[in-house]
Parts: sequence; C-alpha cells; structure tokens
Amino acid sequence: MSTQAISSNVVRPVSASHGLPPGAVALMLMLCLSWGFNQIAVKLALPDVPPMLQALIRSAGALPVMVLVGWLRGVKFFERDGTLLPGLAAGVMFGIEFVLIFSGLVFTSASRAAVFLYTAPFFVALGSHQFLGERMSALQWSGLALSFAGVALAIGVPQPNVDAKVLLGDLMVVGGGVLWAATTLVAKGTRLRMAAPEKALGYQAAVSIPILAFASWIFGEKITHMPSALSISLLAYQALWVVGCTFVIWFAMVKVYSANKLSAFTFFTPLFGVVAAYFILHDALTPVFGIAALLVIVGLYLVNKPDPKLTPDPNVPA
Repeated sequence: MSTQAISSNVVRPVSASHGLPPGAVALMLMLCLSWGFNQIAVKLALPDVPPMLQALIRSAGALPVMVLVGWLRGVKFFERDGTLLPGLAAGVMFGIEFVLIFSGLVFTSASRAAVFLYTAPFFVALGSHQFLGERMSALQWSGLALSFAGVALAIGVPQPNVDAKVLLGDLMVVGGGVLWAATTLVAKGTRLRMAAPEKALGYQAAVSIPILAFASWIFGEKITHMPSALSISLLAYQALWVVGCTFVIWFAMVKVYSANKLSAFTFFTPLFGVVAAYFILHDALTPVFGIAALLVIVGLYLVNKPDPKLTPDPNVPA
C-alpha cells in the first residue's frame, strides 16, 4: 500500500477541530493492533532467532520497502536538504533503541514491555517542554504525574517470576522508550521534520543496520538451526509490515490530520499488546498490573490532550 493510495482513499485534509473520519479511525486502529502485536512477534521468534539478529533483519528488510515506496512517490533520497546530520543522529538513537528493546524482551514479558515502551510520549512531553519551549497545561502535568505513578506501580507489582532480571528487562525497554522520544524530538526540532516520511525513516533503518550488526557480534549471537516457518513469518511481519509499511503510513497520516487526535489513538497499542500477550503467550495479568497499565495509558492521554490555547503541529507526531 503506497502513501498515495492512503491519501486518495482514506486520508482527506481536515481541520484540527474536526474529528477523524471513519476511514482514518479504522486505519489507526489497524496500526495500533499491528504495533501491539509486535512485541509478541519478537518474543515468539526468540527461540529460533536471537534478539539483535531479529532487529538487524527487521531494519535490513524494511529499508528496501521504504526506498521502493519513496521511489514510486518521487522522493529524492540523496538531495542535499540539511537533513543529513539530524538523520544520522536519529539513526544512531534508533539503532540503540532497538538494542535495548529487543534485549529487554529476553528478560521481561511481552505484556510488560508493551506498557513500558509506550511511556515514550511521556518523555516526548518532558523533552518538548524543556528543549523545544512547548508549554504544558495543568491537565498535561497531572497526566505526567499519573504516568509516573503507573510506571512505578507496574515495576513494583508482585507477579509470578518477577525478579531482578525481569526488572532489568523492564528498565531496558523504558530506556528504549526514552530513545524513541529523543528521536521524535530530533525530528520535531530539526530540518528532518520537512523530509518525506520514507527519507526520515530510511535514515533510521540504514544507520541502525551496522549498529545492530555490531551488537549481535558483541553478544555472540548465531542462528544455530533453520528457523521455523512461524519465526520466518514473524520476521517478515516485523520488517515488511511494521517498519516498512505502518511507520510510513503513520507519518503520511500526521501530515494531514491533527497529530494530537491521531496520537490519542496510539494509547490503544499497549492495551492490545497486554491483552494479546495474555491470550497468546499466557503472560501473567494480575488486577494490580491492569490498574498500573490503565494509569499509564490515561496519564499519556492527558499529556497528549490538546491545549486549546496552543495550535497543534500537524506535521510531526505529538
């Protein structure tokens, strides 16, 4: 699916004061479901493919998809437009981000990772206030406090098999969320924001490949046997669909619709992830952890709730 097809069939320019049309809502729910299943896909493929190699295959597989879609849309990948340095910086953070996330999934459960990874908007809000001069309302600050409480509660929740290694995995995933936020801040505060989505994401995928290859070598990872058909399918899902398509679709949508309205829908992602991990991987799901996840999600919603005194930026994800 090309971004041109999205623009003509689903995405129609609307005012930020209007709600999303049904087609865009359905598309956003599809993206959230895809992203929510991603941590589970990584976890299911781990017995056959080590984590860093998974991340490497994911970036290497997604890059040709981005280049092909961009070529079809007439994107000038090698044009000098001032995006090289911020693009390289974003790529380095993107690579280290997935070193942390994929390594963390070795130690923690997919359901916990689904919640902790989506603390990224929380760090975006803090960084935007600190470095980009974006003001926050009292309601948004209360959302930050609520998210803090949810993360603290989730980390301290007594669950079966939660030990120091699980907590280490949790912190690694949170670290991945911090770097995801930092990448977003670079995209919002530099000329990278003006680049086509395929070019902006292409920087990240291309630069992450040598980083992930080096990490895989450092960890001594090897594929010792032929991966199962399920694992190969999950790798293709991660590379071709999640990175190669859904990320591009997302950036195409935020260029048309209110970023705040779109980002509100992403809070469905950790919910989808937690529920899917419970049913597919049989991850433990206690009522207390459910409350903690809800606090994080509600807090993130409040953080990203538009301030009527400010004009939302329609070009960059909030």
